[in-house]
Amino acid sequence: MTTKRILILIGVLAILLVGWFVLAPPRVWLNMTKSVEPTAATGAQLIEQYECRACHRIAGQGALKAPSLDGITLRSSDPVHVSLRLWLLDPRAVKGDTAMPNFRLSDSEIEAILAYLIETDQSK
Repeated sequence: MTTKRILILIGVLAILLVGWFVLAPPRVWLNMTKSVEPTAATGAQLIEQYECRACHRIAGQGALKAPSLDGITLRSSDPVHVSLRLWLLDPRAVKGDTAMPNFRLSDSEIEAILAYLIETDQSK
């Protein structure tokens, strides 16, 4: 194999690797690059950053294009909120035809958003 072909092969592999990390980054990568402090305050910032209220009503504010999240942590019989975590992790894995996009959230971002939802529900 010539040097030129080897360089082309390396280039193609690099492009494929970058494409994979952009389109479907592995959890390890997300957790390394999108790590946040898992607090309710951070969760509030993430709700704004990801524009969750464009579709959901949260803390009495936002649209109702999607289910209201007011009281969601109180309605769940699951004390660790597994179903909410799954929705935030990969919405289409929960419901294939959902309009909710996959924001490719890190584990700490998911925990921060849940902390915010829990705090908001408990303050009622």
